[in-house]
Amino acid sequence: MLKVIIAEKPSVAKNIAEAVQSNNRKEGCFEGASYIVTWAYGHLLELLDSKEYDEKMASWRMDNFPFIPKEFLYKIKSDSKNRSHTDAGAERQIHIIKSLIEREDVDGVISACDYDREGQIIGDIILDYLKVNKNVDRLLLNEWTPEEVEDGLKKLVSNKKMEPLRDAGICRQWADWIIGINMTSVATLKYQRGSGKALNIGRVLLPTLKIIYDRDKEIENFVSETFHKLVATFKTGDGITYEGVYIQDEVEKFTDKTSLESIMNAIKGKSGTIIDKQVEQKKEYPPSLFNLSNLQGYITSKYKGWTSNKVLEVAQNLYEKKHITYPRTASSALEETLISKAQKVLNVVKRGLPYEDEVVFTDSKRVFDKTKVESHSAIIPTYMVPHKLSSDEKAVYEAIKNRFVMQFMPVAEHEEANISTKIDVREVPGLFVTKGRIQIIEGWKKVEGIQSKDKELPSVAINDEVNLSKAIIQSKGTQPPKRHTEKTLLRVMETCGKKYKEQDSEEMIEAILSGFSIGTPATRAETINKLRKVGYIETKGKNLFATDVGKKLVECFPIKELFDLEYTGKLEKSLSDIGKAKVVKDDFLEGIFEFVNEGIEKIKKDAFHIINVVEDSNKEKHKEILGKCPVCGSDIVEGEKGYGCTNWKGGCRFVVWKNDKYLASLKVKPTKQTMIQLLENGRVYSNHFVSKKGAKFGAFLSYKKNQENGYYSWVMEFE
Repeated sequence: MLKVIIAEKPSVAKNIAEAVQSNNRKEGCFEGASYIVTWAYGHLLELLDSKEYDEKMASWRMDNFPFIPKEFLYKIKSDSKNRSHTDAGAERQIHIIKSLIEREDVDGVISACDYDREGQIIGDIILDYLKVNKNVDRLLLNEWTPEEVEDGLKKLVSNKKMEPLRDAGICRQWADWIIGINMTSVATLKYQRGSGKALNIGRVLLPTLKIIYDRDKEIENFVSETFHKLVATFKTGDGITYEGVYIQDEVEKFTDKTSLESIMNAIKGKSGTIIDKQVEQKKEYPPSLFNLSNLQGYITSKYKGWTSNKVLEVAQNLYEKKHITYPRTASSALEETLISKAQKVLNVVKRGLPYEDEVVFTDSKRVFDKTKVESHSAIIPTYMVPHKLSSDEKAVYEAIKNRFVMQFMPVAEHEEANISTKIDVREVPGLFVTKGRIQIIEGWKKVEGIQSKDKELPSVAINDEVNLSKAIIQSKGTQPPKRHTEKTLLRVMETCGKKYKEQDSEEMIEAILSGFSIGTPATRAETINKLRKVGYIETKGKNLFATDVGKKLVECFPIKELFDLEYTGKLEKSLSDIGKAKVVKDDFLEGIFEFVNEGIEKIKKDAFHIINVVEDSNKEKHKEILGKCPVCGSDIVEGEKGYGCTNWKGGCRFVVWKNDKYLASLKVKPTKQTMIQLLENGRVYSNHFVSKKGAKFGAFLSYKKNQENGYYSWVMEFE
């Protein structure tokens, strides 16, 4: 009997097929003696559109929201170029998978999609959609080399054991659909003028925008403060000069320049004494192995033109080509079970390196620590060394390989020296401190040719006398914080804004691995890319900043929880905990439903204001604008049946009907000129009104809102 293996992509299916000798290529699959290997194209299925649940949802009307389907249903994904048509390739592949599983000589299915929550639901949704009733096992791998595939097929687990991970993926998908459909629709109706483009609201999108906005505000509100430093130049008995910075009570930057000037005048022509000299040898360990966020930050800061999304795409290609391990990881260490495998890889990748003899394998706790691994270990090379790579692939592969090799090179060491020089003058209570640094052992820094910033100090001893050559006051201004780059933004997203003194502190690693973050390693790059795409942020060089629309959205959109890093982090942690069976799926979804229902009502009750105007696609732009709506400030235009506000979809009820019964009783009809005067002056005068007795008379009419029911009616005034 045969088993059908479902891979996430064709390239992975090919790798698996080669490993299991399924070499007979057929339409949509590879067939062999024991396995038929087929594939998805990522998500072959997607959730129904809201209008497919209820036809009234085909029209965006404020009254239609909130909308939460009683049951979430799936369909074959739509064509990306024409959403009204089914993707023909996806439909064909679904039929192929169905026909393969239903074959009489097939007695089971193996889901071999990526080992994460998205990979889990890609396979599970297909199996549910096809109503598969044969046994389903799960292949859980970190790489697609032949050895790993063969070993993994001997250690299959029942797909039923993966239900918590499946629930996490389902909750993520449904929550984002509910928030996106409802919040985006209602926000667009309420706060945007013009059509053809939505005001995108998302669970991960908005807190990421807020990070950039906050930094922009810090820079905007920054007030530079001038500080002063006193720098003296000393000469030793051997004629060697060195500089020292004046420090008093551990302060070297002074706001009071006058006091420094007094000290500078007091030390003129004086000599100093070396009162302390400290030399300390320090070790420098290599940076940790890459997780995805750190890899993206490293590449985007090192090379021009790279985005975090591009780094992920290139890393994914290398993964599918079997050259690196799974890239969408949050871990920066390896499981202890990988010790022998890592040693094998190291022996392969170090060959021919100019420092090969210095590369020595050790099972260091800095590298192998399961407490610092969540689902997937850090990214490392595989034993399958590439022979031909594109320039982009080479940049990413070399970075991963080098970071791996660094872990097994000698620890770098440098010598730090501090010299304290004292000028014995009563007016000078402080010291002049000089710092130096010399690299002693280059170690792992050889791998990427990292140059140390050596500063050699003169050979002096305690109690040596030195002469003061000159002294100057340096005045500088404090600098504003730097704008976010993709590297710094990814770090804030990964740690959910938490700041720690040490880059790899235990507390930070625990937060990252517990899932308390904004998005996941797999989604952060796409989030940044989407922020650009929807026009909320822009890039200048490597710097990111919020656009006017992005700023208005942060300032005006009333659902503040969606901007809150703490709230977003808790949601992401809940999803992570669902995957660990610590949180119940239904409880999480119930909270999301409640959040959306309350949020939509809050938006509906919010005051009218415009966040974005879409000029190019505004359907009303060719109509004559008669004035501004007295309620929401939008344009009033003439329609077929009346003169109304262009924000009618957003819930504004201001309209004057052409067949208005009250005006008809006075034997008049509203005209464009009537509306222009009414909107400009708040009332309009006419002497053509006719009473019930048939007599003409003149009066002022104003159009006022009834506070009880929200509707408008005419009020007549005489003068």
